[in-house]
Amino acid sequence: MKDNRKKSNIKKKRRTVFRRLLLVFISLFLGVSLYSWNANMLAGNEMPMPFGYGASVVLSGSMEPVLSVNDVALIHRSDTYEEGDVVVYQTGNELIIHRIIEKNEDLIQTKGDANNAADTPVAITAVKGKLVGHIPFVGIIVQALKTPLGVIVTLAAAFALLELSYRREKASDFDEIEKIKEEIRRLKSE
Repeated sequence: MKDNRKKSNIKKKRRTVFRRLLLVFISLFLGVSLYSWNANMLAGNEMPMPFGYGASVVLSGSMEPVLSVNDVALIHRSDTYEEGDVVVYQTGNELIIHRIIEKNEDLIQTKGDANNAADTPVAITAVKGKLVGHIPFVGIIVQALKTPLGVIVTLAAAFALLELSYRREKASDFDEIEKIKEEIRRLKSE
């Protein structure tokens, strides 16, 4: 009997931890989505950089073989940028990730590794940050989650998982109460 309660308590703790982690994930997802939307819509900032870090999905093959389409580029803001650095800069509502091939005092000129021609020079102030890493193929998931359908499906799945976890815990509690009642009845009849 004691072992069953111990196992039941362990299962409850696991479910509670799972629910809390799921709530943290949902909160982070919604928070980052809202933050990004505000930065984009209110400030025209296509890639917000909280704490000096950002991420962007690679949409073209201009940086092959370093970066491929649907890679997620991890970006860090820097105080200095040098020739050879792969940087992300914003021009209008578009983010470009290319390598610096020439740097003057206030301007940089970039070029995609797979491109034949250099880009138009841009102000160094347009640079968001430099590439510090990338995650291959994760951009497919990120792009899907950014769609209205992706947000709805994510929230619906999270709600369904929370509800399922709650119902299982409730059923487990009911079963445990019934076992205790049965044990009490047995002890009374002795």
